[in-house]
Amino acid sequence: MREKNFISNLHNSTRRDCLGRMNDDKVNCMIKARKFEKEFWDGNRRYGYGGYKYIPGRWKKVAEKLIKTYNLRAGSKVLDVGCGKGFLLKEMLNIQPSLDVYGFDISKYAIKNAHKDVNKNFIVHPAQKKFPYKNLKFDLTISLATLHNLEIFDLKNSLKEIERVSKKKYIMIESFRNEKELFNLQCWALTANAFFSKKAWIWLFKEFNYSGDYEFIYF
Repeated sequence: MREKNFISNLHNSTRRDCLGRMNDDKVNCMIKARKFEKEFWDGNRRYGYGGYKYIPGRWKKVAEKLIKTYNLRAGSKVLDVGCGKGFLLKEMLNIQPSLDVYGFDISKYAIKNAHKDVNKNFIVHPAQKKFPYKNLKFDLTISLATLHNLEIFDLKNSLKEIERVSKKKYIMIESFRNEKELFNLQCWALTANAFFSKKAWIWLFKEFNYSGDYEFIYF
């Protein structure tokens, strides 16, 4: 396992009013957000993304780093667990058009509204269930901001499946290193079920036999 720094700069470029979200009828906002449908993706910011649109180039640097780090070439197979609308995979295809990309998400709305250039191999599927793919099918499996939404027993199942279908893997999850970051995370997160420190996450990776790369984002 190696810690990476692919997305933290992009994450930190967005300003967030963590306390404001906590004070904005958060329980009801969480209930709506956890349906992972239109209100979460394209509704009011209080329910999630506040409009998740494709912005050309936004994910370019992340895509470049993934392709270079994992030596992805024409014909390489890539799976995105919790792919959403597939915007990162779209940027990867812009750089290497001959990648063979796959994705799944629990959200029917996201899959239905996924970018047309990447959605051919997209399906609706929960991350905690057995993946419908053969062993070691993918040269790289990625998962961004998805696994912390699982409870610990489901997290174990998902990491096991990522290991099974992947030659190389990279996951990004929310975490904290101190009390301030924990407070901000608890204020901001609408869908997370796993609130673990960086040390606890690394321990879990070893406990669950996850051998891939990882990155944490903080609030």
